[in-house]
Amino acid sequence: MTVPVGTPPPPAAVTAALRTARRRDRRVYTRSHPVLFALLAATRRRAVTRIGGAVLVHGPDAYRQALTRIPLDRTAAGTTGGAARELSTGGTLFDQEGTGHRATRRAVADGLGAAGVERLRPVWQDVLARRLAPLAEGRETDLVPLARELAGATVRALLGTTADPEALAEAAARAASAAVRDHLPGPRRPGTARAAAAATARLQALLEPPGGPDEAGDTALRAMLTVAAVNTTVAALPRAAAWCADAGLWDQAADDRLRPDLVDELLRVVAPSPLLPRVAAADADLDGCPVRAGDRLILVARHAARAHAAPPDAHHPAPPAVAHLVFGAGSHACPGARLARAQLDDTLAALAPYRPVVTGARVDRTAALPGWRSLTVRATDDRHRSPEPR
Repeated sequence: MTVPVGTPPPPAAVTAALRTARRRDRRVYTRSHPVLFALLAATRRRAVTRIGGAVLVHGPDAYRQALTRIPLDRTAAGTTGGAARELSTGGTLFDQEGTGHRATRRAVADGLGAAGVERLRPVWQDVLARRLAPLAEGRETDLVPLARELAGATVRALLGTTADPEALAEAAARAASAAVRDHLPGPRRPGTARAAAAATARLQALLEPPGGPDEAGDTALRAMLTVAAVNTTVAALPRAAAWCADAGLWDQAADDRLRPDLVDELLRVVAPSPLLPRVAAADADLDGCPVRAGDRLILVARHAARAHAAPPDAHHPAPPAVAHLVFGAGSHACPGARLARAQLDDTLAALAPYRPVVTGARVDRTAALPGWRSLTVRATDDRHRSPEPR
């Protein structure tokens, strides 16, 4: 029997597709951080759980409260800010407090605001057109190298550096892996400090302006912006595409009216930075759980945003107050959220005409953020031609 184009699939098929998509996406956690994933899954039914000197925060209200109402030591060892200090001396982009924090954020506001994103858009659209061209010929393409080049080219344009986009992305990935991965619960691997120093030196050399070494604060800004932009993009874009392929979401991705909500939903579900490690700077109470100064807070963005419970659906999106928790909350929310949404929106729009399916996927076991080492796709429509210009 031939099913007319546009006919909604039966409920059983939708359920099976969502189960397939969920099963595949879980692999980026279970194969890269199996012990940590098991611990988080076992404790997620409670909004806040204490395990020794660590407080695991899963509930959306408690997560928001931890970021906005509890004094935090943003530069303590084992936090994102601590990792930033390893990457460079001077100010940092996401975790610095006080006037330095505000000045740093203002310095990148133009580049990450609405006008700045529109100026950058042609950069990643060129990468998409070139990297997705094989789909028009019926061939496969790997979305991970696409995401790396897209992220590297965007950062290069944003910072005005002359570095090769893929070299820049590779250096940022190595720096993040060395400086952040060892902050997760568990024993440190030997040689972590040496690896972090070498990776940092390589990244800073690529980011050095043509005129010579930059000021320390600018170096920190450039390094942290590069690390954050590259690693979250490489983690998010391929995983979001796999969700669309496995869960049958290409119709939503092709609809200009639905796609913005689908973008928010996919970012909520893939939660590119699933954990935010922090350290309490003062005694507090978090959803009835006493928190002491010096306690380690593991803020589970993935659970706060209900990524584990509610699949992506542009027809019934989660409230923005929940969906946007993957970008943090309050004054320290990620300033690159607009850029992330725009890049994913354009990626989905470029992929949707091909209705690609996943033909191969390998988990990246060494990356700082859960993601794919390779994710190959091919077109399923019988046209195998380039999509109409948008």
